[in-house]
Amino acid sequence: MSKSTHFGYKTVAEEEKATLVRGVFDSVASRYDIMNDLMSAGLHRLWKNEMVTMLNPQDGMNILDVAGGTGDIAFRIKEKADCHVTICDINWQMLHEGKNRSIDRNLLEGITWACGNAEALPLPDNSQDAYTIAFGIRNVTHIDIALAEAYRVLKIGGRFLCLEFSHLQNNLLQKIYDAYSFTAIPRIGKIVTGDSESYQYLVESIRRFPKQEEFAKMIKNSGFENVHYRNLSQGIVTIHSGWKV
Repeated sequence: MSKSTHFGYKTVAEEEKATLVRGVFDSVASRYDIMNDLMSAGLHRLWKNEMVTMLNPQDGMNILDVAGGTGDIAFRIKEKADCHVTICDINWQMLHEGKNRSIDRNLLEGITWACGNAEALPLPDNSQDAYTIAFGIRNVTHIDIALAEAYRVLKIGGRFLCLEFSHLQNNLLQKIYDAYSFTAIPRIGKIVTGDSESYQYLVESIRRFPKQEEFAKMIKNSGFENVHYRNLSQGIVTIHSGWKV
């Protein structure tokens, strides 16, 4: 009998979730970055900048960016250092958008594009100096397996950084944010992409994601040390950090 998991607020068979998530991003890939600007009032750009600043990439590093198909994180990393970035995303459409953007920006060197699952990364053990994932880990079927994979591919001394939507520390602000998310975001998605259901899922997936302390504990349980997190925008998003020592 198949085990079940959540897809937003729906219960689905575990083996179905990756396909369903792929379908969501197939639907919204061409307008994904426009929607990010509209949903966050442009704040997603500042949040991503902050994660890359925390990463502090150096020349010669090998960095894996997971669920980064459009290249948003990789391009920021490449602007700061002459390093090699592997972008791994489960969705071909998102990778296609990212490749087109890399051509437009003339950022063709030092980037590898790979279609793969965060739970089975197509990279050897101990091969990466850093692992980043932005707004992707909540879509993974087995978060613990994805974290184990992150630990596996990192070198000793390698750093894990995860930027993800989280939970506000103020209950009143959380209620206001919830009201906005569940009413406005699917409607904006319908207008911009013609797809409200995908954005309904994305909002629900944020609510299902573990709170800050719980997710930090999951990172620690995967073997990482010096685990900590930093809330941004009152906890709308959180950057989680850990080291393989």
